[in-house]
Formats: sequence, structure tokens, C-alpha cells
Amino acid sequence: MPPGTVRLSSLPDNTAPDVSAVAAALGSLAHDFSVRWLETCVSTNTELMTHTPADDGRIHVLATSAQTGGRGRRGRQWLSWPGHSLTFSSLWRFTPGAPVPAGLSLVVGLALALTFEKLGVEGVQLKWPNDVLVHGHKLAGVLVELIPGRGRTMAAVVGIGINIGLPAGVHIPEQAGVSDLTHELGHAPSREALLGLVLAELHGLFQTYAVAGFDALRGAWQQHNAFASLPVRISGEGKDIVGTCVGVDEDGALLIQGDSGLVRILSGEVSLRPNT
Repeated sequence: MPPGTVRLSSLPDNTAPDVSAVAAALGSLAHDFSVRWLETCVSTNTELMTHTPADDGRIHVLATSAQTGGRGRRGRQWLSWPGHSLTFSSLWRFTPGAPVPAGLSLVVGLALALTFEKLGVEGVQLKWPNDVLVHGHKLAGVLVELIPGRGRTMAAVVGIGINIGLPAGVHIPEQAGVSDLTHELGHAPSREALLGLVLAELHGLFQTYAVAGFDALRGAWQQHNAFASLPVRISGEGKDIVGTCVGVDEDGALLIQGDSGLVRILSGEVSLRPNT
């Protein structure tokens, strides 16, 4: 195991989640979070959006061992497998009067990438705007949904799904390949400790984001860009856009260099694919 990596000991599949283990992984940050873990849940994002906890100064987190009706980007089903995935959502509130956050899903993806690298995963990549890959195979996904202020503090529900150890033969529609942490690490990590590490990484990056915006984290995201300098095709928003991926800007918009010049892609409702 490379120096600086962290090994998370696994628990038997039938062991009930231990929230105290999440707090242990969070360390001194534990008091900043309120964590609930349900055995089953239709959708952690929907639950936090529908039953938004009162603002008590903490970041509210809802995790589940089995999500039965998860939602992904572009109306897709968020696929998860009981005992084989870690699915959770967290509620983050922003400073009153703050502008609509830009590049938020990219910050979340970066937090996941950095966590996986600390665990020893090699070849971690980020696919704009919300997927985490390893050597081109999907390892985790992100779904960010904003809760408008309406006289209150603007908030975002950040949904994350991580493949822990997938059943044999799993296929995700429109995804070339999938991987999981058990395959990449050679052992199944503790879900509770993994949750704590991801939340701690999010906490640190969101503090930077709150002060300096996405631009302060853009360089780190670019270093993980799965399509850096590669020919790509953007589809899903009218006419396809073909060009070379040159990265993202300070607002998190995707930049494509085409025949007619540089194009900014702002909407997440697109499909990004290599142009082969």
C-alpha cells in the first residue's frame, strides 16, 4: 500500500451500520454533522428535499443500505444494490444572499476523487459534470439539487452513490463499464468509515468553495479530467457539438474547442462521449 493511504476494515455484510463509526472517521468534525442511516429508503435526495431538517447549524446526512427508487441525472433511475453500494445525501446550507452556487457537482466529484486516492485507488478520473471513473469505468455518481431560498438560506442536497462491491454481471445502461472499491482496493471497505472520510473531504473543499468559489479548485479538477485534450461529442441539447475538451472554466462550465471557436457548455443535461 503506497505511503499516505488509508485502509478501511470491512464488516460482515449482515452487520447493521454503526453511526458511531462514521463519527470516529470524522474525528473533530463529528459535531458538525447529524447522520441518520436507514436500512431502506426510496431516495435519500427525495427524503431530504421533502422533509428538510431545521437549520440547527449542522450538516444533515441521510444514508441507506438499500435505495429502492433513486433518481439520477436526466431522469434516469439511480441504480444501487443492497449491501453492495453506499448511497447517501447531505444537506449543505449557504450564506444568506449568496449567489446560486456554480460548479457544485464538480466540487463534490473532486472530493470523491481525492478520498478514493487517499484509500489507494489508482487511475481516478472525473467525467463532467457528475461521474467519478477509474480507468474509464464508473465508480461513483453525484446528483446535486438546489433548494431555493424563498426568504430562507439557500441550500443544496448532495446525493452520492458509490459502488462498494457489485454483484457479478452488473450493467449500467449507457455506461461502457463499471467498477467498485472492492475490485480496486482488493478488499471491501467499511461503509461507515468511507462515509466519514467522504464527508470530511467535502467539508474541507466546501469551506474553500465558500470563500473563493470553484475557481480555487478548478486546477485540481482539471488534473482529473477524464477527457482532457481528447475529441468529444456533446449531445442531448439540440445539435451535437463536436470538438476537443479543453477543460472547465471558473463557473464549472465545460469548454469545447470546435471548428468555429470555443464553446461553453453550462447545462448538465448533456451526454459527454469520446468522439471516435
